[in-house]
Formats: sequence, structure tokens, C-alpha cells
Amino acid sequence: MQPLFKHPNFVHFWIGQIASSFAFQMLSVGIGWQMYDLTNSPMALGLVGLCQFLPQLLLTLVVGHVADRYNRRLICVCTRFTMAMTVGILVYGNMTSTVSANMIYTCAVLLGTARAFEMPANQAILPNLIPSALLSRAVSAMASAREISVIAGPALGGLIYLLGPTTLYASSMSCFLLSCVIMFLLRYNFTVTTKSPINIEHLFGGLTFIRGNKVILGSVSLDMFAVLLGGATALLPIVAKDILQTGPWGLGLLRCAPALGALLMSVYLARHPLTHSVGKIMFAAVAIFGVATIVFGLSESLILSMLALTLLGASDMISVVIRSTLVQLETPDDMRGRVSAANSVFIGSSNQLGEFESGVTAAWFGVVPAIIIGGVGTIAVVGLWMHLFPDLLKRRTLDKEND
Repeated sequence: MQPLFKHPNFVHFWIGQIASSFAFQMLSVGIGWQMYDLTNSPMALGLVGLCQFLPQLLLTLVVGHVADRYNRRLICVCTRFTMAMTVGILVYGNMTSTVSANMIYTCAVLLGTARAFEMPANQAILPNLIPSALLSRAVSAMASAREISVIAGPALGGLIYLLGPTTLYASSMSCFLLSCVIMFLLRYNFTVTTKSPINIEHLFGGLTFIRGNKVILGSVSLDMFAVLLGGATALLPIVAKDILQTGPWGLGLLRCAPALGALLMSVYLARHPLTHSVGKIMFAAVAIFGVATIVFGLSESLILSMLALTLLGASDMISVVIRSTLVQLETPDDMRGRVSAANSVFIGSSNQLGEFESGVTAAWFGVVPAIIIGGVGTIAVVGLWMHLFPDLLKRRTLDKEND
């Protein structure tokens, strides 16, 4: 079997993903730190996440249809160019000293809208670039690309922010433009394999497919609720500044710690793909995610906090690889856009909506109790989901034909 990185199109796509993810991670550091600097409000940090999630939720049916009917490569090109121009607004706002919380909220909505169209198209491209036997390794390799960016992006972003937010946003915009060019040059021929009429049944096809497949429904919903409850990334600026008594550089280190754990795990999984007991492994990984969240919430040491976040990232990566591979392997190509769009809502719920949830609970109960409550809630969800989705618990392999 030809090695994964011997496929030129996959390598091209992989590099483009690094550039795009690098841009977004640097941007997240800048927006998070500047918003907290402007407002000193945990709720404001949560609202940034909500502004990015709502467009994704509202456009779910539309973006899935678009990804199934139009060239997915060109969709990625257009959306990444839109993100670059959106970051350009923040560059202008900081250069003219007109940046405000409302400007950041507006840019968050624009970014969320662009990502709503990009995510299903980007996810649906991958199975067409490599043989299906290599898909699990490809998912792990793509995760590695993202985590490389997540490690370098926040760390470098925190340092660049010391030169001023304008410099940081300009760097992020440049990376988005680079990714745009790389995707434009990707050799990818898209053909519409079905011309079924556009109706309610067609638009809801992705959600219907997920609901009818208990293994996929269980895996995506488990991952969603785990990160929704246990994810505390929106609170990292507060933890860094108020609890750990550090600056933007410390925030960058905290942001890259989960990525370090995820990167190490994704590299391991790319070389040693999961071949047995994938259901039990997924539940165990999510439970560890909850425990790591509790340790992070109790920590008052930068080193211990980074270790807890590293473990958190590694366990989350196991869940991500299992979920993503199951979705791609069991979905027909002519439905991958709609299914990926529906899956993106689950991902967005866990990430952006999770940031909003963290901001609200921190405002109500305090930062530390909010993080601990989230970790305990994640462990509770694991126990409940083991009872609700026995088929997922019993799943032995990623490929149903070999189960």
C-alpha cells in the first residue's frame, strides 16, 4: 500500500490546512486577550464564542447543500479569503484606534459565517484525495496538521501580541491568504453525483442520516457534550491573568498545551491506527478528558495546568479521530457535505457554544467552580451515554465491514 504522504494531493491539502489553522489560532489569542482587556468580563469572552456559533447553527441546512452541489475546493478558497478580509477589519480598527467590543463581535459573526461554509466542504474533500484504507491515518495526519498550528500559533501569537494587536492580526491575515492560494492550486475535480430535487427532505438529509445511525449519533453527541461541559478554553485569558498571574505569553503556553497532547496522540494514531475496542476506547478517552479538566480547575501552578491541558488534548484527540473516521467511512459521498454540515453543528456546539457556557457559568459561580463543574458533568455524560448507546460501546473496529 502506498504511504499516505506519497499522495501529492493529500500533501497539498495538508499544508493548506496548516496555514489556515495557524491563522485562526493566532487570531483566537488576539481576540481573547484584547476582548478581556477591553471589557474585563468573562461574559464578553463567552459572547465571542456565541457570535461564531450562531451563524453555523442557522446556516446548517444551506451549507450542507452547497458543499454537495458546488466545487468544494472553490468554497474553501472563497471562505478563507473572506476570513482574511474580516481579520483585515481588525487590522484597520487597531491601526486607527477605533477597535471596540462591538467591532470584535461583528468580526466574530463574519468569521463564524465563513467557517460555517468552509467546514463541511473541507471535511468532505478528504475522502476523495486518498484510498479509503488510508482514511483513518489521513484523519490523524490532518489532526496533526491542525495541532502543529495550534501549538505554534498561540505560542507565537502571544509573543507577537507583545508587538501590538495590529501586528498579530496582520500576521493572521497573511496566513489566511497563503492558505487561500494553496487551496486554489489544489488539483481536485468535483462532480455532482446526484441531482435529486432540492426539498425539505434533501436539506435535512444529513441530520436524518446521523439520527438513523446510532453509532455516529452516539459518537458525535458524546464528543459534543464532553467538550461543551468540560471545555474551558474561553476562560484561559482569565486563568492566565488572574489565577496564574502571567501575561499573554502564559496564555499562549496554556493554549498550546492541549495541542501538544493532541499532536503527540495524533502522530501515534497515524502510525498505530485503532484496530479493536474503539467504542470502549472512546468512552475511556472522554472520561479522562473530564478528569483532566477537574485537575486543571484545581491547579494554581502554570506547570500543573499545562500538564493537565496536555492530557486533556491527548484524550480529546482519540475521540476526534474515532468520531471523524466513523462519519467519513459510513457516509456516501453524495451526502458528505450535508452530513459534515450537521457534524459541524455538533463540533460548533462543543467549541463556540461551549465557550459561551463557560463564560456564563464563570460569571455565575466563579472561574474555578465553573471548570470543576464542567469536568464532573463530562464524567456524568460518559456514564449516561454508555447506557443510551450500547452499539457504540460494543463497536470493535472503525470499519463496519470488519467489525
